[in-house]
Amino acid sequence: MTQNLTLGVPPLTHVCDLFVELDPIREMGRGNAGVRRIIPIVGGRVVGPRLNGRILNVGADWQTIWDHGVAELDTRYAMEMDDGAVIEIRNYGLRHGPAEVIAKLAAGEEVAPDQYYMRTHARLETGDPRYDWVNRTLFVGTGARLASAVQVSLFAIG
Repeated sequence: MTQNLTLGVPPLTHVCDLFVELDPIREMGRGNAGVRRIIPIVGGRVVGPRLNGRILNVGADWQTIWDHGVAELDTRYAMEMDDGAVIEIRNYGLRHGPAEVIAKLAAGEEVAPDQYYMRTHARLETGDPRYDWVNRTLFVGTGARLASAVQVSLFAIG
């Protein structure tokens, strides 16, 4: 027998803001799924109520720009917390918007984040027992593309 349960909307709790510094884009050309590019992640900061530290110079965003203009974001990098713990982050997302807005972003112009869509979902992993909770939590984020950086506000899904 199947029951029709009423399930609540999961709460979101702000964990941190990621200020991700980027090297210049390395264009790879067209691949099977679209235009491929690699954007090295070279540093940055982690600031928030649950996580604080720095982003290490070990990672990249392996992007695919689909034919209809959506950017598929596929990042993997690491963060070192202020207390020395290292946490890996795998962040997958999508960015899209009106062609003129995306053109401004590509030119390095500042665009208000509410003018385009940039959302992610993330998995964090560590072997440090002080942060074991990240291994058992799913995260979502809202993002903004800046001239040579990305900002992501990361939220734990309760």
